[in-house]
Amino acid sequence: MAAIRQWPLHQLDIKNAFLHGDLEEEIYMEQPPGFSCVAQGESKLVCKLRRSLYGLKQSPRAWFGKFSHVVQQFGLKRCEADHSVFYGYSTPDKCVYLMVYVDDIVITGNDVARIAQLKDHLFNHFQTKDLGRLKYFLGIEVAQSKEGVIISQRKYALDILEETGLTDCKPIDSPMDSNKKLMKDHGEPFSDPERYRRLVGKLIYLTITRPDLSYPVGVVSQFMQNPHIDHWNAVVRILRYVKGNPGHGLLYENKGSTELEGYCDADWAGCPNDRRSTTGYCVLLGGNLVSWKSKKQSVVARSSAEAEYRSMAIATCELIWIKQLLQELKFCENKPMKLYCDNQAALHIASNPVFHERTKHIEIDCHFIREKLLSKDLITEFVNSNEQFADIFTKSLRGPRIQFICSKLGAYDLYAPA
Repeated sequence: MAAIRQWPLHQLDIKNAFLHGDLEEEIYMEQPPGFSCVAQGESKLVCKLRRSLYGLKQSPRAWFGKFSHVVQQFGLKRCEADHSVFYGYSTPDKCVYLMVYVDDIVITGNDVARIAQLKDHLFNHFQTKDLGRLKYFLGIEVAQSKEGVIISQRKYALDILEETGLTDCKPIDSPMDSNKKLMKDHGEPFSDPERYRRLVGKLIYLTITRPDLSYPVGVVSQFMQNPHIDHWNAVVRILRYVKGNPGHGLLYENKGSTELEGYCDADWAGCPNDRRSTTGYCVLLGGNLVSWKSKKQSVVARSSAEAEYRSMAIATCELIWIKQLLQELKFCENKPMKLYCDNQAALHIASNPVFHERTKHIEIDCHFIREKLLSKDLITEFVNSNEQFADIFTKSLRGPRIQFICSKLGAYDLYAPA
């Protein structure tokens, strides 16, 4: 949103955030080491907490309740679609948006005076540090210019490579071997399962700015409980792919549109272990990638059309939520959302009200999508498989195909040589 409207992004940090929370119940704690106050003739005393402390399970909720109250006191409203977002309009064309993640705050909007007042309001209530323009947020590097906003995790990626000793490894152009399927309990067990879990966990966080890693990381994360040598080799291959372009990120820019559209795809019975299908979708706002997912379906699909249709239902849910968020923030026009699918059978099921033997067991998904089609909230369209961007979330592809889809999704390497 900030990139499309060319608004600046400001960052604030609140020190000792959890200490500001107000406790609603009585809580007692043992006296801390080195401090002892025992009354004569009585048993050991305990301390009654007047404020929340770090390590207390109530602390996060108490802190957010306090912060939410202070922000709403200023005049901002809490977003119902996402409670970590607050917004306010002083006039129909002057707005302020605030996003909070624990104690890290991002503020944007076009009402400069109101933003300055909001900062002062937070300074008066909390010990707040103004970090200026947003540059580094939760391990994500942010670069702002008139052309747009670029997010990447270059430092994080390089740290992973250094930790695993692959800083000088030979790069590769695809994260997974398209001719090889990983099997459960196949081959020799990996000697250090904890190292495997830790590394895969870090790769999962790397997918925040790397949609091209969503599918391969999703595959290797299925073997966390009992990893084998083949699974570890697959993780190393992903790291060799990351080594090729560690600065790979996403570019958000104003393309003259605020249209919401999605691409969905499914790889029918792609998992050799349980024959479940993989759902993949991506959502674009004004041509900019804002949401994506690669996930194995929870049930076995009996046909490719069924797998694709379940994928359409999940993508529709995401589109509806994003549209609700944008409408509440008064950002986009009330236009129908577009959902692109490359399976004609699934599209016919959506538009045809007649159920038959092959589709009656997915009746709920059918009714859900058809309801959105009839209300004109959603438009489904066929897309050629060559232009199906969700391909990258459902199967392992070769290097040139990955590069083509990434370029269409707005992938950008700020550190690439000119």
